[in-house]
Amino acid sequence: ERKINRREKEKDYEGKHNSLEDADQGKNCKSTLMTLNVGGYLYITQKQTLTKYPDTFLEGIVNGKILCPFDADGHYFIDRDGLLFRHVLNFLRNGELLLPEGFRENQLLAQEAEFFQLKGLAEEVKSRWEKEQLTPRETTFLEITDNHDRSQGLRIFCNAPDFISKIKSRIVLVSKSRLDGFPEEFSISSNIIQFKYFIKSENGTRLVLKEDNTFVCTLETLKFEAIMMALKCGFRLLTSLDCSKGSIVHSDALHFIK
Repeated sequence: ERKINRREKEKDYEGKHNSLEDADQGKNCKSTLMTLNVGGYLYITQKQTLTKYPDTFLEGIVNGKILCPFDADGHYFIDRDGLLFRHVLNFLRNGELLLPEGFRENQLLAQEAEFFQLKGLAEEVKSRWEKEQLTPRETTFLEITDNHDRSQGLRIFCNAPDFISKIKSRIVLVSKSRLDGFPEEFSISSNIIQFKYFIKSENGTRLVLKEDNTFVCTLETLKFEAIMMALKCGFRLLTSLDCSKGSIVHSDALHFIK
């Protein structure tokens, strides 16, 4: 009985000791994390990440050199661009500037680098911007042709295949039928999509159909989505609009450049 009682006491002691160690580890883990509210966006990171470079704004906050206000939840609040801060934080994590393809906010990011006193980031942003200025940009053309003949239909041409891919993805989303993907029967090449198959409804609306007579959406909808996508992607309209045609959607041919 004495041996059994002694073993049970030893187990209780070991369990309590392990629990205390786990609790200490949990406290240490929490104490190394910080939550920042940057322009309304919350970021959770380690203190060692923020203090990677001395004499910077974030290092000053962590080490109490710089006074920073708190939000309603007790997080440090920094009144800067919350979306761009992810690039600042990634620079601290990786030690280099890594930006997504097509990033066009170099000047704004340079301002953020200056505010957070990150000389290395500021130099990389400047170098990236200078390289972009020296690199010749290929002109991108977009043509949307609306032929009312059923054998031609609506033709969209762009010398940038990635834009055609965006149009395809958008059409899948706006389709009235549940498409698993863009109907390949409308795909002529990587630069051209053409909607030849349509019928006119009683009110004159042109309904785009697949070869199996599945309704996709109206031709007017496809045209509108293509125009909106073009403007969103930075294309500039070259065609002079004819007021007698009504809205831009009713134009027979539209030419864009980027």
